[in-house]
Amino acid sequence: MNTVDASKIGRILYNSLRNAQTIPPLTETISNISIDDAYEISKSFLSLRLADGEKIIGKKIGVTSQVVQEMLGVDQPDFGFLTNQMLIENNDVISISKYLIQPRAEAEIAFKLNQDLVGPGISKEDVIMATKSLMPCFEIVDSRIDEWKIKIQDTVADNASCGVFCIGEEVEDFIDLEMDKLEVNVYKNGEFLSTGNGSAVQGHPAEAVAWLANTLGRYDIPLLKDEIILSGSLVPLEPAIPGDKFEMKINGLGSCKVEFKE
Repeated sequence: MNTVDASKIGRILYNSLRNAQTIPPLTETISNISIDDAYEISKSFLSLRLADGEKIIGKKIGVTSQVVQEMLGVDQPDFGFLTNQMLIENNDVISISKYLIQPRAEAEIAFKLNQDLVGPGISKEDVIMATKSLMPCFEIVDSRIDEWKIKIQDTVADNASCGVFCIGEEVEDFIDLEMDKLEVNVYKNGEFLSTGNGSAVQGHPAEAVAWLANTLGRYDIPLLKDEIILSGSLVPLEPAIPGDKFEMKINGLGSCKVEFKE
């Protein structure tokens, strides 16, 4: 990094997280910030959370849909880290004032690994062989950037705009499921909200996880046994406010529910 102080900006994002306050877009306040700069900032941001006692329990993929990629002007996804303090139990009630700033819910398929995956050279088939179980998942994305005015560098630096995540029961007998054809239906406050299928993420959820393993391999970061991997949203993001109740159902994988309070 030439002009960007990753440690300083990481601290600013960390303070934003802890104080539940947004900051102006980094792409507006830092000239010529690159994606590589943003990943260095993300690593600094993460190191402060780990120093607080948080532990990495997985990774996430973001910006998987073509619509979002076009919005951000990129042709590839991004990634972030999941910690133990970000995991919410199924059917739990999330306190927005405690955990979040401007949350949005998205329905995903989560993977739990039974062995390490170290890129490059990881294929979709490698991912499937290395998967212990699949789970329905609500990722509650959140941005520390004012009014979600993000470009790719902003979301990368901000841990891929991850807030918290909620997973349903593990399904180990998944080998006969066609992941790209799995359909999710999402309901908000008892009303149908959206639908999508597995092909929405890089054509196949396991392809998205393979991309993550290969991309992280360039940074010498492995996907590890027992980690949870979020493969990307199957549906449009939906804002959440106190009182909202979300439910998702995926044929063959079950359901996941989450509720929000002040």
